[in-house]
Amino acid sequence: MARRALKLASLAAATSGIYLYGNKFLDPNDFGVVRVGRAIATVHLRSAERLRELCCANRGTFIKVGQHLGALDYLLPEEYTRTLKVLHSQAPQSTRQEIEQVIREDLGKEIKELFVSFEDTPLGAASLAQVHKAVLQDGRTVAVKIQHPKVQAQSSKDILLMEVLLLVVKQIFPDFEFMWLVEEAKKNLPLELDFLNEGRNAEKVAHMLKDFDFLKVPRIYWELSTRRVLLMEFMEGGQVNDRAYMEKNGINVNEISRNLGKLYSEMIFVNGFVHCDPHPGNVLVKKCPASGKAHIILLDHGLYQVLSESFRMDYCRLWQALIKADMKRVQKYSRRLGAGDLYPLFACMLTARSWESVNRGIDRSPVSASEDVEIRSNAAAYLPQITQLLNNVPRQMLLLLKTNDLLRGIESALHTRASASSFLNMSRCCIRAVSTYQRSKSHSLYRRAQISFTEALSLWQINLYELFLWLKGSRLGNWVIALLSRMHHSPY
Repeated sequence: MARRALKLASLAAATSGIYLYGNKFLDPNDFGVVRVGRAIATVHLRSAERLRELCCANRGTFIKVGQHLGALDYLLPEEYTRTLKVLHSQAPQSTRQEIEQVIREDLGKEIKELFVSFEDTPLGAASLAQVHKAVLQDGRTVAVKIQHPKVQAQSSKDILLMEVLLLVVKQIFPDFEFMWLVEEAKKNLPLELDFLNEGRNAEKVAHMLKDFDFLKVPRIYWELSTRRVLLMEFMEGGQVNDRAYMEKNGINVNEISRNLGKLYSEMIFVNGFVHCDPHPGNVLVKKCPASGKAHIILLDHGLYQVLSESFRMDYCRLWQALIKADMKRVQKYSRRLGAGDLYPLFACMLTARSWESVNRGIDRSPVSASEDVEIRSNAAAYLPQITQLLNNVPRQMLLLLKTNDLLRGIESALHTRASASSFLNMSRCCIRAVSTYQRSKSHSLYRRAQISFTEALSLWQINLYELFLWLKGSRLGNWVIALLSRMHHSPY
């Protein structure tokens, strides 16, 4: 499909060139390539809107898959990703009667018996549930997450229906390889539909990242929680991609972006336990009035990916190679992660950078608008290879790719994408993770000491480089550089 569109666009470009040659006055609307491009974009937009309407009508599992598709910036045309992204914040809502029914069935009491107040309008509605603000009888303000009543019963039927539809589409378009979407839904949906599992995930990640004082995870109230109802400490703030909110409330945008990168680097590279749904509605920011510090509030802990040790180490080493622009190691570890001969494409998908930027070093220059356009164009041209790659890589990689895209979307909104600090934090976590792994496999005290010394030296080098970057960008640094320059040129 993508190839046909490209051929059509090329033909239109050729005919428009002939037309321009014989006409003195130019109208952009007379360009064949403009007209065809607009037509293709319109077809994409209409198809995307119909797909969104289908997801909203069928609700539940369909919205979940639609949200996943909306995160595939490296794979789908912009008309699809932009249209489907609204499913994160504009999912259909359950009625008051449906909510009362779920609470009655699971907690055995009416809403008025449990809460002093219960807001009818949900704080947010998602594919599987919606969240209401309420006040308990003892005065605690809580967030009540309630599962849509029909999701459990319909989910298995929806997955079967999607599987049949995808098989039919594959018969018509052999290059269409999206069965991995159904496989992921089969595996992840039962976990996401169990809110007790979500509560356990929340407590695990809060303990795992307890050293990050800027991270806040809502406390779970187990006495009023079931598989379909989850009571949590109420927390509020602005969405993490809302730059205007941060500027209005005196929150340092670069600090938020840097801390978010630290969180996810720690989860991915060090712990191998990754929150895989960081869309802006699930990551809030708020400035603490008492301390003046900005907090990151992490919500919705239903979807986590557990990384095996071997996968995590290969992924660490691949990112180290990408940051250092070590192409031999990029090829080696990409192949170990299932990319095969498509390792250049795999590197571009992971970094969302062009192959030229990957070769030059992804930390050397920020992403330009022209590079973004190039990536999207190549995504259309290489659709068969991308789908083949997604079918070949380990299943663990699929949710990481989705997570990477969601985080990049946040960075783009904050204008902090591809910042040097994010790569430095990734490097630190990779060094710590690999060193910990090497020590665990070594039985020699001397070898373990050697590994620890190398680790400390590498981390010290990163700290020194970070200090250099800070001085280079600060007024003090500029003053020192100017002073040294004058001293250098002084005749005395």
